[in-house]
Amino acid sequence: MDLALDRPALILVIYAVSAELRGFPKRDDVSMLACGIGPVEAAAETARMLAFGKFDAVINAGIAGAFRGRAKVGEAVIVREEFLADLGLEGGGPLTLPDEAKLITEVAAAPALLARCDGLPYRVGRGVTVTQVTATRATADRLTAGYNADAESMEGFAVLRAAALAGVPALEVRGISNYVGDRAQSEWDFGAGTKALHAALSDVLARIATP
Repeated sequence: MDLALDRPALILVIYAVSAELRGFPKRDDVSMLACGIGPVEAAAETARMLAFGKFDAVINAGIAGAFRGRAKVGEAVIVREEFLADLGLEGGGPLTLPDEAKLITEVAAAPALLARCDGLPYRVGRGVTVTQVTATRATADRLTAGYNADAESMEGFAVLRAAALAGVPALEVRGISNYVGDRAQSEWDFGAGTKALHAALSDVLARIATP
């Protein structure tokens, strides 16, 4: 879906908790909502907002963990595709479902929005959505092998999937606050993550909201 508009786009920005975007400048063309933590809250609130409001685009914004070697604390990542971790059969084997039903575990950002952001000085990568913050090297290694992701969040897939089902183009922007894995070696820095997020979100909005 393109954004061929003759007016500023109306954008919904969804984020988990208020602290992530505290102090971010308000805009008349942007509605901002703290949806709560995790994929269930994110999907439900995104769907609710899109059912009762008319938006041209959705942005999921927030901090995230980076897989080492893929991004650094204090950087920002624009996510081009998101994966939902650990949905299906334990161990990752094929799961036979009735009536040829399929599990949806991958969703892409809208190509039109990614194109608007082309040339911005941020890594464009892959995200994985989890329901538990990774706290061990073993789990980090498993997620790396399974999803080849750059960043880990708890809401990305849910927001992008809800937007896709509603037919609204969506994008995800993450500021890196820590490394995925052993919590004692995570180098957690909320301030660095939010600073990167604010800068990247401001640049992305400038590209997307402009006719």
